[in-house]
Amino acid sequence: MTIGAAIFQVWRTALQARLRGVLPVGAAGFVRYIYALPIDALLLGGVLWILDRGIPAIDAEFLLLCLIGGVGQIFGTVLLIQAFAHRNFVVGTAYAKTEAAQLVVISVFFQGAHIAPLAVGGILLAVAGVFALSLAGQIMSLGALARASVQPAALCGLGAGTAFAITAVAQRAAALTLPSSVPIMLQAVLMLAITNSLQTLIQGGYMAWRTPADLRAALRLWRLGAPIGVLSAGGSALWFAGFALTDVALVRGFGQIEILFTLAVGHFFLRERTKRGEAAGLIMVSTGVILIAVGGAAG
Repeated sequence: MTIGAAIFQVWRTALQARLRGVLPVGAAGFVRYIYALPIDALLLGGVLWILDRGIPAIDAEFLLLCLIGGVGQIFGTVLLIQAFAHRNFVVGTAYAKTEAAQLVVISVFFQGAHIAPLAVGGILLAVAGVFALSLAGQIMSLGALARASVQPAALCGLGAGTAFAITAVAQRAAALTLPSSVPIMLQAVLMLAITNSLQTLIQGGYMAWRTPADLRAALRLWRLGAPIGVLSAGGSALWFAGFALTDVALVRGFGQIEILFTLAVGHFFLRERTKRGEAAGLIMVSTGVILIAVGGAAG
């Protein structure tokens, strides 16, 4: 499920990266929600039909957690697309991949989790990888490190990682509020349908109020937005299924295989050239977050 989710996500993000030239950042992020709604309904209806059962009982806690996760994903998506405007697709995605490291920090402060030594090493390696990406082609110095840590791409990417980490934790918690008798795929598509509906209402309502021209542009370019919606629905359903099955840090850690797909898309699809220093940074980030996942499982 995680490998499938990673493939869908890379493909969808690549299409969104191309939209930044024809749509404002908010509108480019909104298309993933509005055009995913029909697919969400089809997935939910299909799973209910196959299982021959109705929608399980849900409570206010489930809805609140879906809302928190949905809002986090909105901010994460907008920040990620904004990062692309400062650096290329591959590097912008890599900054957000510190999400797995941030998940460990969130777990410690908000859930009282214990960080295994292997996970600590993974955090340090991932952070070093982010700096390597920031300083690709530059001389390593304290001044360069300071400048890299506050550059717009770094701030947007790290912010996106934080927002996506909050989304993962909230969706995992939402899944745990459902009865254990509810099948995993039904949990996933139910969370997907409710979360995406809330996201569409929140961001769509905000755009209608504050930036109606952007909303009209997103609706007018439906031929570009529809494929993004399909990929978003499929990828999110698989991510949510993974969150329902096991610890989110493990899912996101293994999901760093996405970096390999990102390199391929950036090179072959978007015609971007990856510098030697950037490639090394990507490898460090990927290895670091995998160590975090392994250390978390061992602990």
